[in-house]
Amino acid sequence: MMGTLSCFCIFFPHDKSWNTPLLKMKILNPFPNFNSLKSLNPIPIFNSLKSHSSTTSPQQNQFTISYLITNFGFSLETATKASKRVHFTTSEKPDSVIAIFRNYDFSDFQISNLVRQAPNILTCDPHKRVLPKFQFLLSKGASNSDVVEIVVRSPRILYSSLDNCIIPTFELMRRFLPSNEKVIERILQCKFFFGHYTFVNNLKLLLDYGVTDSNIRYLLLKRPSILLCVDMRGALDMVKEMGFNDPSNVNFCIALLAKRAISESRWDAKVIVFKKWGWSDEMVLEAFRKRPMCMLSSIEKINKVMRFWVNELGWNSLALVKRPDIFAYSLENRIIPRACVVSYLISKGLMEKNVELSTPFAVNEKVFLEKYVQCFEEERNDLLKLYQEKMDGKKIKENGEVPVSY
Repeated sequence: MMGTLSCFCIFFPHDKSWNTPLLKMKILNPFPNFNSLKSLNPIPIFNSLKSHSSTTSPQQNQFTISYLITNFGFSLETATKASKRVHFTTSEKPDSVIAIFRNYDFSDFQISNLVRQAPNILTCDPHKRVLPKFQFLLSKGASNSDVVEIVVRSPRILYSSLDNCIIPTFELMRRFLPSNEKVIERILQCKFFFGHYTFVNNLKLLLDYGVTDSNIRYLLLKRPSILLCVDMRGALDMVKEMGFNDPSNVNFCIALLAKRAISESRWDAKVIVFKKWGWSDEMVLEAFRKRPMCMLSSIEKINKVMRFWVNELGWNSLALVKRPDIFAYSLENRIIPRACVVSYLISKGLMEKNVELSTPFAVNEKVFLEKYVQCFEEERNDLLKLYQEKMDGKKIKENGEVPVSY
């Protein structure tokens, strides 16, 4: 237990100044020591702070209770409960803490919520425990409002050691992201980076598993909360069992993202939708293996694409098993305009209907225009006009149906 406690400022030691030479050496380290970070688990410490009860006299409790009610609008019950976790006989320390928060533009409501969650903060030395953390974040590009949001979303940062937790975690994220600003963005998007061991352990696990830095960067930019999941090992093994055998491939990480971001019930609901349009369970898995992004499409989007493809165009839904990436494309700006061009070509006998109809939707804009518009000399102008009309003006109806005109 003592080994864990030494990683955090629970006894309020004097944090090193964030700009000392020793700390600069730490910041220059491109990849902090995982073994030292791995053991960080503030949860028991945070809980022990909550349950801590000092022996206090009725007079001390009375002062604390009165202060909490007067300054934060606590009810008598809430103030009494909080006074079992913190006590003070003068207003000097709590006033200095409140002054620091107000100086950084925390609102009274935000300060009240922080004290409600972590009343012990009122008895700390804010110049040693709070200010250095704010100054570190500001030095990395965070604004005052960013600092406020980070602290309000995760008060646990106030209990975490600057040197042993906050800085190493920040620098670890910086290894995978292109700038400090991007790190701040990710922290704002997901509130549990600081003060939790899961993030660090999961990163180490991903690297040991063979996931590349670029793919970890993809996960951080796409959905950072994935890196805080409880059973990362189980998720990695499950993705591998589904046929994704190369952790260095981006599809491995997209599959991991899909399996962790979508609940089991939501996943099953999407499988049912695909089966409604004629796919089998094996086809859904085949499509997922080809383009795992398809399972990140909403049920509404899947239905709209299928409805247009099958009901309006009269094409076979099974063709999309081989091109499931089509579910990630814009219906209005890509699928409908290109479908109208392809339908026109088929109606004029310029394209066989039995060819792989999904191919024109997968190529980039330049290739599509070259192969399906410009190469037809006599029809080129009509095709281009049709394509541009669909790109510019036509909007999908509420039920997802769009009449196909030539």
